[in-house]
Amino acid sequence: MSFKRHILRELDYWRSSVFRKPLVLRGARQVGKTTLVGQFASKYKYSIFLNLEKEADKFYFEEYDDVKTIVEMLFIAKNIAYKSLGETLLFIDEIQESPKAIGLLRYFYEELPNLHVISAGSLLEFALKKVKSFPVGRVEFLYLHPLNFAEYLEAIGHEVAIEQLHKIPINPFAHQTLMKLFNNYAISGGMPEAIKVYLQNRSMADLPRIYESIWGTYKNDVEKYTTNDTEWKVIRHIINTAPLYVDQRVKFQNFGNSNYKSREVGDAMRNLDDAKIIQLIYPTTDVEIPAKPDLRKSPRLQFLDTGILNHSLGIQGQMLGVDDLSNAFKGAIIPHIITQELISLNTFSDNKPNFWVRDKKQASSEVDLVFSYKDKLIPIEIKSGPTGNLKSLHQFVENTNHPYAVRIYAGEFRIEKVQTPQGTPYILMNLPYYLGTKIPEYIQYFIENHSL
Repeated sequence: MSFKRHILRELDYWRSSVFRKPLVLRGARQVGKTTLVGQFASKYKYSIFLNLEKEADKFYFEEYDDVKTIVEMLFIAKNIAYKSLGETLLFIDEIQESPKAIGLLRYFYEELPNLHVISAGSLLEFALKKVKSFPVGRVEFLYLHPLNFAEYLEAIGHEVAIEQLHKIPINPFAHQTLMKLFNNYAISGGMPEAIKVYLQNRSMADLPRIYESIWGTYKNDVEKYTTNDTEWKVIRHIINTAPLYVDQRVKFQNFGNSNYKSREVGDAMRNLDDAKIIQLIYPTTDVEIPAKPDLRKSPRLQFLDTGILNHSLGIQGQMLGVDDLSNAFKGAIIPHIITQELISLNTFSDNKPNFWVRDKKQASSEVDLVFSYKDKLIPIEIKSGPTGNLKSLHQFVENTNHPYAVRIYAGEFRIEKVQTPQGTPYILMNLPYYLGTKIPEYIQYFIENHSL
């Protein structure tokens, strides 16, 4: 079973571009990279799939240094005429297994520009350390993430919901249906295997088994790249305890009630961040663009997928039947999945969003997310209560250079003119949870059509 992913548009553009370079498709294991390329390959007359976890496929790159020789051998083996370079897709999967193959990508660009080359792999950051000469400027990247809510609706075939989701502003009569669908998505997550199993039996009963398998695979993968017993123990400890700290900012020293030092935990956290399994989301103290992450301040933890997080916390069962998930696990699940939705839109870079904190010692003010739009930094608070509870948002508004703010909540879409307790007027756009992937478009609509 394959799903319609929004990144396919970027692959189509890459295919037709006269400036096309070998493409490296990046993302954690099991987010659907191989399946995606399998779909895309149907647009070519010929395709060659290699998996470098297989010794027979890895052999081509380990034994030969000339890409023309490699391609000629592949074309002969697959009974493809060499003159068909421009009609052929070469897919090199699990390329992290051969640092030499990564280094050779530049020569596909320089010597065989007509051949369409895509490579994919997980944990590429670790493999890149072994590459003698990375082909900087000779390859391009795309990033794939778990399915977001819009892609989830495509997967379950709810065409009417998809149509309504793309309307700006959203029709009020679609709210209840979209909220129910979003709750299901927030519980199950966006991992392709989990969604496939759910679609087969329309039950979440098998999800724990699926996510336990995925989580176990990630543990084994990352541990392969540790260099000593201490690193192995630190990473194992973090993976086992990190879900419990998703509702708070974390400090590396003695993380998870351990005796591990800040440097040991920090190195392990950054490795997990590189692997896209548990990412570090840092705050900014800026109220105007550009928003610069402050790496000296304590970050939040962002898991690859909220479904994995729910399983790790053991809360999927109790989330079923809840109308408003804003209180799930101390209120951490909805901010987590909204952040995941924004990350899913990043197909060209691995940039992560930031949250906001006041630039004062002992300050507790914190806005869940900030979003850059043209010359404005827009604060986004994720709350279920009335506007009077938006204390941190009000402090941001008091100090920024524009009157726009966003609240994401369980209610219906609306825009209202309000003011802070200090009397500063501003415009608040209230977005229901299910519009997480539409935040960029709604902010554009908001600013272009509303003013004080």
